[in-house]
Amino acid sequence: MLPTTRYAKSGEVNIAYQTVGDGPIDLVLVPGWVSNLDVFWEEPAMARMLTRLASFSRLILFDKRGTGLSDRVSDIPSLEVRMDDVRAVMDAVGSQRAALLGNSEGGAMCALFAATYPERASALMMVGAFARRTSAPDYPWGPTREQFLAFTEEVERDWGGPVGLDARWPSQGHDERSRQWWARWLRSSASPAAAARALRMNMDIDIRHVLPAVRVPTLVLHSRNDRVVDFGAGQYMSDHIAGAKLIALEGIDHVPWGCDSDVILDEIEEFLTGTHLGAEPDRLLVTVMFTDIVGATERAAAVGDRAWHDLLESHRAMVRRDLERFRGREIDTAGDGFLATFDGPARAVRCACALVREVRTLGLEIRAGLHTGECEVMGGKVAGIAVHTGARVAAQAQGGEVLVSSTVRDLVAGSGLAFQDRGMRHLKGLPQEWRLFAVEQ
Repeated sequence: MLPTTRYAKSGEVNIAYQTVGDGPIDLVLVPGWVSNLDVFWEEPAMARMLTRLASFSRLILFDKRGTGLSDRVSDIPSLEVRMDDVRAVMDAVGSQRAALLGNSEGGAMCALFAATYPERASALMMVGAFARRTSAPDYPWGPTREQFLAFTEEVERDWGGPVGLDARWPSQGHDERSRQWWARWLRSSASPAAAARALRMNMDIDIRHVLPAVRVPTLVLHSRNDRVVDFGAGQYMSDHIAGAKLIALEGIDHVPWGCDSDVILDEIEEFLTGTHLGAEPDRLLVTVMFTDIVGATERAAAVGDRAWHDLLESHRAMVRRDLERFRGREIDTAGDGFLATFDGPARAVRCACALVREVRTLGLEIRAGLHTGECEVMGGKVAGIAVHTGARVAAQAQGGEVLVSSTVRDLVAGSGLAFQDRGMRHLKGLPQEWRLFAVEQ
């Protein structure tokens, strides 16, 4: 469920905010360029990051004025005005002092706030941040103004699609679901003109003279491979803030919920609390489903690479439609196979049967294996003996067959599903024999 969204008055402007968690430390997250509180929670990687932060803090989230759920404004405000918005939100939730966490542009705003109101800032943390957005003769770690303006024009022209994702979240650049979420997030965060205005404001950010005035404990996290803000910008920040700690990341994502997320969260938790427990894996009872195409290698050789690629894309689209229809969750896809999880075994069986029937319209045959058991769910992945069992059940299935473990068969009693006993089987790597059943279709 989404956290409750409330509003704080900053002057005449309403600032949307949410609070999550009840930890002993107040932590204000200042987003980058644009944001939308509700759409944040639609992306599992972002939701995991926010949930982890809220596990050791009272996390305070807000949309900057002019973006997301906050009031739209005619002009994008300065960092000084945005600082007033942070104070208004902190006052609204009764926070006298908070740690500040800023990503990208949000980092500069956090640093300015910490220098200006040290009595209200307990710590400063910045991810992929910068003191100055564009390059200068004495600051080579940014694009030229001409390059930045060209990007601004591209943003306004291409707004509505996943503009900027390939540089900001490249690890998910080829994932269609991530691309669709990114485009929706941008559209929900600002209009094309407002997004362009925000970028033009960012172009003028230069807080280099402020950095020596920051006197709170400071943590700077920056990837050596950041394609949006050069690593040198993070190095500059840490060099010019007394006592700042720099953590060099090795991933390729600019966004903090990307491939470096676990490292970032561990470092933040340790910085604020003195220790980190890491994200505890959730242990859930789930039904795992494995599918793969029968005779894939031979079919690919017969039709040729291009036709096989097109066929695979049609197959994947079909699988994803049925996963959505039966409330399944795609965990992984490798080659022509899928791993998905379900919160109900009957839905999982019906999804597998539907897929077996539907892929035949593409001239393909698949096999599927299902098992229900307790799994560790962490970082969008599943692990545990139940996953291995599901994979081994699938390996025993014939073409066009949906094979299930006796656990699944027992759990769906009364659902109207019928099964044929396939006898006891030895599953590779598992200690005991398992009785398997084929679903009657």
